[in-house]
Amino acid sequence: MVDGITKKVFLYIIALMGIIAIILQLYVTIINRVIPVVATLVKYFSFFTIQVNILVTACAICMLFSPKSLWGKFFSRISVISALTVYIIIVSLIYNLVLRQIWNPQGLQKFGDELLHVVMPGLFILFWIFCTSKQNLKWNVGLWLIYPLIYAAYIIIRGTLTGAYPYPFMDAGNLGYVKVFLNTGGLVIVFLSFSLLLVALGKLLAKTEDNRVNSPSLK
Repeated sequence: MVDGITKKVFLYIIALMGIIAIILQLYVTIINRVIPVVATLVKYFSFFTIQVNILVTACAICMLFSPKSLWGKFFSRISVISALTVYIIIVSLIYNLVLRQIWNPQGLQKFGDELLHVVMPGLFILFWIFCTSKQNLKWNVGLWLIYPLIYAAYIIIRGTLTGAYPYPFMDAGNLGYVKVFLNTGGLVIVFLSFSLLLVALGKLLAKTEDNRVNSPSLK
């Protein structure tokens, strides 16, 4: 694991990039809106990408500026950091493997999209690998699925009421509820699989760290 100064540098970069990405994307969304501002804001904050990037940015800010506060302690937990890592990995994968093929933003919007879906995931993954201790990482990843499941329920309910869905694979109006529920089940499996893989990798990294610390050459 890296020293405290390098960890803080990582957190500063994540916080700065997150703030820029979120504000820039919000600005572009508002100036290009075709619906009222309030509806635009609801739509903007209904994207999983935006919510996860806000959480990751909040995590960096709290760990930097109020590590001993309630939120600072919460976001400092390896289980919370690891769950956020899984979320932002999924954000990046879905965008780059699925949505990038049907979405062609330009100018500032493209820059914002790259920050949200490529830069921020890359930074936070590196932070998880090099700047966190995995010693207390547990296998109880079922808790990590609560937020994605609540989000999926929100999207389906909101879409049923308004006809608006943020992602085409969640659009029950076009796909039907059976297909959407199947897609949701598939995503749950993806989230669970990546969560277990991350824990396995974390335990391997923790073991490697232990071996390095206990190496005779370091004593």
